[in-house]
Amino acid sequence: MSYYSYRKSTSLLSAEVVEKVKETLRTEGFGIQAEIDFARAMREKLGVDFNDYSILAACNPQLAHRAHSVEVEVGTLLPCHVIVYRDGDRTNVAVVRPTAVLGIVENPELMRVAQEAETRLIRALEAV
Repeated sequence: MSYYSYRKSTSLLSAEVVEKVKETLRTEGFGIQAEIDFARAMREKLGVDFNDYSILAACNPQLAHRAHSVEVEVGTLLPCHVIVYRDGDRTNVAVVRPTAVLGIVENPELMRVAQEAETRLIRALEAV
């Protein structure tokens, strides 16, 4: 765990983990708004070889609506990002800590939404 994320490691291949992450996020009410193949982008844009690295932009519509009702510009800090990346013979999954990201707003009502999002993201991560 870092200040801004939680992480889990597995021996599964990256592609398997991405699908498993999508499934576990779905069970927690999150949909994937965007999926970025960061490794491919680095190859195409910079000619740089990069290990498997995917970024999933996850959104729980109910929580997003509550957050936007509290702070209209909170969209600059959303969605909740999840990354899946290969490191040697392991695949890592990391989820953002919404309490760390949204804590900069210093709004107690928004922090309640962030705490709920964080709880759901942790459950999804643990289920991978």
